[in-house]
Amino acid sequence: MLGDAGVPHRLLGDGGGPTALRSDGARRENHHESFNAARPTSDRTVTTLVVCLDRVDDVGATTGIETPVAGWEAVQALVTDVGLADPEDASVNSILEALRITRDLRDDGEDAVVAVVSGTAESMVTADRTVARQLDGLVADYDPDSAIVVTDSAEDERLVPLVESRVPVDSVDRVVVRQARDLESTYYLMKQFLADEELRQTTLVPLGTALLVFPVLALFAGPAVAAATIATVIGLFLLYKGLGIDALLARATRQAQDALYSGQVSVVTYVVAGGLTLVGLFAGALGVSGQADTEGVLVPTMEFCYTAVPWVTMAALTASTGRLLDEVLRDEGIRTSYLNLPFVAVAVGLVVRGFSAYFLEEAGTLASMEIPRIELGVLTIEPFALESGQRLAAFVVAGVLVSLIGVRIATYVGGSDGVGVDLDPTDAEGATEPESEGETS
Repeated sequence: MLGDAGVPHRLLGDGGGPTALRSDGARRENHHESFNAARPTSDRTVTTLVVCLDRVDDVGATTGIETPVAGWEAVQALVTDVGLADPEDASVNSILEALRITRDLRDDGEDAVVAVVSGTAESMVTADRTVARQLDGLVADYDPDSAIVVTDSAEDERLVPLVESRVPVDSVDRVVVRQARDLESTYYLMKQFLADEELRQTTLVPLGTALLVFPVLALFAGPAVAAATIATVIGLFLLYKGLGIDALLARATRQAQDALYSGQVSVVTYVVAGGLTLVGLFAGALGVSGQADTEGVLVPTMEFCYTAVPWVTMAALTASTGRLLDEVLRDEGIRTSYLNLPFVAVAVGLVVRGFSAYFLEEAGTLASMEIPRIELGVLTIEPFALESGQRLAAFVVAGVLVSLIGVRIATYVGGSDGVGVDLDPTDAEGATEPESEGETS
């Protein structure tokens, strides 16, 4: 056995023979004597401090010994006391590892000292502060150039920053019993998982709900129906989270709240647009109900689009108009995209209406479009009918014309750069002042 000075020596009893067994009180007194004897003199500097960390004071709870314990003999006696008190304690392995590292460093010619520091079991804050005070004492006594940290759990590794803030740390050695390595890692991950509130809500709550609902469904509807239902619900939930629908709904809710509090016109127009959309869907469903005897899905789908498109178009036109009014009232300029949006909504509605009417007329469920007599002064247009192809061409041309008109108006009002027009006349006057001053000068 090597002493702190690196000289081989033996532990001798009072008579020079082997040391006899002592009581716990005698062993604790010997620890303090060894610790005090291991303190360096003023002309000695320790190059490496090998410190074993114990955050929750397992050593003190097992043996009743106060830390810090420093020095080869004191730490060796400490590991014997811990091992005799609780052979299954993982602290025994970590203290022995600290002794092994210290022995290897001394064999390489380094002046190393081994120490054990512990916190308290009261609270994590108190434990960390206790360890910090003990580390400050060790640094003041030994003035080490570097440190090697030995731990036996991920919980103890949280103390490494305390050591790094006082002395450079060259290495962190985590000692775990081989049979318990996977078990401890799994336990630590589960502990971290249960501490995360968001993970608990998104994982444990759906899993618990599924486990509760499955036996009820299996009892009343059968195991197959229960399994299919649970799988469907879990699949929908995964899609809901994977596609970020929850984030979209949260953002939409915040935008709606901001719009309500700021008094935007678009709030009312959005509500009207929602009502018109529901009317359109209801009208389309009524139109499809009249096609019950029709085979296939193409004709009912076209009937639904033909009947619902006018209402949906009016809904889009109302919503876009409200958004445009908000831009006008803000006095911050109008972007060309908002100017063009109402025209785009009408153009798309015309095109969809034309194509759906074409398919319905070809299927024989819609009559040709009759144009009544039109008198424009001296010009008179006699009544005539548009066939399916002519009607489709007329609606497509009308949609393209409306879109071109929207682009033209947006370009004229917003400017060719497409940024938008500033409706504040005072800003416009201020923009022209520098040019006038330049001309005057």
